[in-house]
Amino acid sequence: MGKVAIMTDSNSGITQEEAKGLGMFVLPMPFIINGEEFLEGAGLTHDMFFEKQIADADIKTSQPSPASVTDMWDDILKEYDEVVHIPMASGLSESCNTAKMLAGDYEGKVYVVDNKRILITQRRSVLDAVELAKKGISGAQIKKHLEQDSSNSGIYFMVNTMKYLKKGGRVTPAAALIGSMLNIKPVLTFQGGKIDRHAKPRGVTQAKKAIIDAVKSDFEKYGFTPDNVWLDMTYTYDLDAHLAFEKEVKAEFPGFEIVSKPISLSIATHIGPGVIAIGYTKKMDFKG
Repeated sequence: MGKVAIMTDSNSGITQEEAKGLGMFVLPMPFIINGEEFLEGAGLTHDMFFEKQIADADIKTSQPSPASVTDMWDDILKEYDEVVHIPMASGLSESCNTAKMLAGDYEGKVYVVDNKRILITQRRSVLDAVELAKKGISGAQIKKHLEQDSSNSGIYFMVNTMKYLKKGGRVTPAAALIGSMLNIKPVLTFQGGKIDRHAKPRGVTQAKKAIIDAVKSDFEKYGFTPDNVWLDMTYTYDLDAHLAFEKEVKAEFPGFEIVSKPISLSIATHIGPGVIAIGYTKKMDFKG
C-alpha cells in the first residue's frame, strides 16, 4: 500500500504549526491588502489584519496560483506516493475546480476532494483523512469516503455588520443600510457547499438564540449526540464576545467537548470582525 499525504488549504483553520504536528500539509491562501500580497499565516497576525480591515484598507482575496499548488504537490510526492488534497468548497471558490484540473496531469497520484466544506467542518474532514491515511487507506478511497460524507455537517454564524458583505457585493447598499438602522445581525448557514440566509434577528442576543435553536433543531432531526457528532465553534477578532458565547453554548449542549478555532483571514475578508459561529460534523466510523 502506498504512502498517502493529506493536504488542505488555510481556510480549514489549520495552522502550519498544527499541520506539522498532524503530519500533513497546508496551502496558504493569498489575499491582497492595499495592493500588497500576503499569505495566510505568513508575516501578518490576526490582530494586524483586523486593524487594517477596520481602518477600511482595500482587501481582496484570490485563489492560489496553479504553480503554488503543483509545486507543493511535487515536493510532497518526493516522499509520498499519493496526495489527497482537501480545498475549500467548490461553491465558494474556483480553487477546488482549478486543483481538479491540475490533478489530471498527475496520473492518479493526486486526489482532489470536493466535500463541500469550509472552516471548522473542513478541518474535521482533514482530521478524518489523516486517520484514514494512518490506517493505510488509499488516496482514491479516502476521497470516496470524504465525498460520500460531505452532507453530514453544517455551520450557523452571525455577521456583526453588513459592511463587508456589501463591499463584496453580497448584499445591496440599501439592504446594508436598512440592516444597520434596524440593528439586524444576519444569521447565515453554510450547508451542502453553499451559504444561505437563515434568520434576520435584531441584536446579538437574538442572533445567538437563533444559532443555538438552529443547531438544536438539526441535532434533533438527525439524532445527533456527543457520541456521533463533533460540535465546534469559530469566530473573528472579538475573542471576548466569542468566549461569552462559548460559555452559553457549553451550557446549552452539555456533554460536548467543544473545539474553538479563529476564522481564516481569507474568509474574514468577506464577513468582517465580530462573527460568532457554531459548526457540527458527524463523526466518521473508523471501525470498518
